[in-house]
Amino acid sequence: MTVTRAEYCVIACAEAWRGDGEVLASPMGLIPSVGARLARRTFSPDLLMTDGEALLVGVDGTVEGWLPYRRHLALVTGGRRHVMMGASQIDRYGNQNISCIGDWARPKRQLLGVRGAPVNTLNNPTSYWVPRHSRRVFVEKVDMVCGVGYDHADGAPYHRIPRVVSDLGVFDFATPDHSMRLASVHPGVTVAQVREATGFDLVVPDEVPYTREPTERELRLIREVIDPQNARSREVGA
Repeated sequence: MTVTRAEYCVIACAEAWRGDGEVLASPMGLIPSVGARLARRTFSPDLLMTDGEALLVGVDGTVEGWLPYRRHLALVTGGRRHVMMGASQIDRYGNQNISCIGDWARPKRQLLGVRGAPVNTLNNPTSYWVPRHSRRVFVEKVDMVCGVGYDHADGAPYHRIPRVVSDLGVFDFATPDHSMRLASVHPGVTVAQVREATGFDLVVPDEVPYTREPTERELRLIREVIDPQNARSREVGA
């Protein structure tokens, strides 16, 4: 059975929550949301998921508990949440920018703003999802630090960036200086393509594996249960 690029991205995002235990999963974006729900249904059954307002819900929408705002903040600031955010820019140490392009005083483009990125990244694990991998996103230095990278996180006890997932591959920071490393490429993608699309020198191991294949059960869940309308293909093309 042919697996699409979007489905490899779903699997790569789901793997971000493997082994997390009972933490609040906060996926931002379509592919991360499908990935989190897949992880909950398969290898990470203890994940907590919210309706975005005040309830903890199961993957089918069943109410499992109450999550008032003060309790949500306790999870956010105590390392008990793992969020997957987007990034307009990200650099070799995992600094993320979603605020502006260019000088902050006179930006060329105004984006979302800093939002909750500093609190997220300093106080709980944060992964990233980039649906269009390019040198405009993977930059030598972000124009503004919103999400805090490893070179700015001294003394933050819960700071951790488990992975970055793009439409080309999976990246982590498992290096002595916490600079970004190519962990896997999606099938059909070459290491040379990833290097060409990245604006800084990635750490690249001698052998780079492919992102793992989904199991038959995982494919069925993605296609028939979690995303039967195939909305994932609108975020990641063939």
